[in-house]
Amino acid sequence: MAKKVVTFGEIMLRLAPEGYYRFVQADKLGATYGGGEANVAVSLANYGFDAAFVTKLPKHEIGQAAINSLRKFGVDTSHIARGGDRVGIYFLEKGASQRPSKVIYDRAGSSIYTAAKEDFDWKAIFDGAEWFHFTGITPALNDGVAAICLDACKAAKEAGVKISCDLNYRNKLWSKEKAGQVMGELCKYVDVCIANEEDAADVFGIHAANTDVTAGEVNREGYKDVARQLADRFGFEKVAITLRESISANDNNWSAMLFDGTDYYFSKKYKMHIVDRVGGGDSFGGGLIAAVLGGYDPQASIEFAVAASCLKHSIEGDYNMVSMDEVAKLAGGDASGRVQR
Repeated sequence: MAKKVVTFGEIMLRLAPEGYYRFVQADKLGATYGGGEANVAVSLANYGFDAAFVTKLPKHEIGQAAINSLRKFGVDTSHIARGGDRVGIYFLEKGASQRPSKVIYDRAGSSIYTAAKEDFDWKAIFDGAEWFHFTGITPALNDGVAAICLDACKAAKEAGVKISCDLNYRNKLWSKEKAGQVMGELCKYVDVCIANEEDAADVFGIHAANTDVTAGEVNREGYKDVARQLADRFGFEKVAITLRESISANDNNWSAMLFDGTDYYFSKKYKMHIVDRVGGGDSFGGGLIAAVLGGYDPQASIEFAVAASCLKHSIEGDYNMVSMDEVAKLAGGDASGRVQR
């Protein structure tokens, strides 16, 4: 029987110009769906897990279209609350070369903003579950949603469910001070913390020495100290940190580190030519959860998670549409991209 994983957050309508058109050039926008925790649920469903996504969506057709986008990949949507008036929207302009990608949010007042604690029966939701995942984006929406996140964490702990959190700091949603305060409370319940090269500094003021992310300089050794400080402060069982070296909007070096409380494990580094980087961190989280639940050792776990995310950067849209076998093949060393026939 497939292991059950629950994720909780907001799924949004993504509107993006074709290719590398700028917003001001575009006369049409492609419509897809995505969002941090929804992306993780899709990854896990594609890997054969029983993945459930929890949120609140309106009863109208756009809300239903968002649900259908999840059902297409086998995600359990039975615990999604229905109500409210709108689906949050984000507009994405893909960057190229030295021009960065841009995201514009239009999500205020979406259904998840209006969610109440009574919308979710966490005891029922966690029945049979082994893992719960959320990100720092969800409690950033407002104090009410942050309180629902806290309820979920408490219920997960009572049910003996492992909890992972991707810190995912978004400066368009809240201040660093507010993030540190709210996430500091939630992280008391978290077993596995996932962060990128900037999150620990933004949310908790924990900085890596000799690192300048805007210059594409990431000091791997500095992140050992970051991971240990995070683990010491919150008692995390594991801390995973993705290490993105941005050469340009199209070309990044991509690797990660896993700290298990005792030792540090670094993945191999991939030189990526990017098709779509949105959802890259979520695909890493999905890969790490799959590997840990699959019983992989720490080195194999971090290699699988980084390979999964590397592949996502080659796929249009938020969702990572790859199989366990495809990830395992890349993690095992086949990075040639040669035609398979």
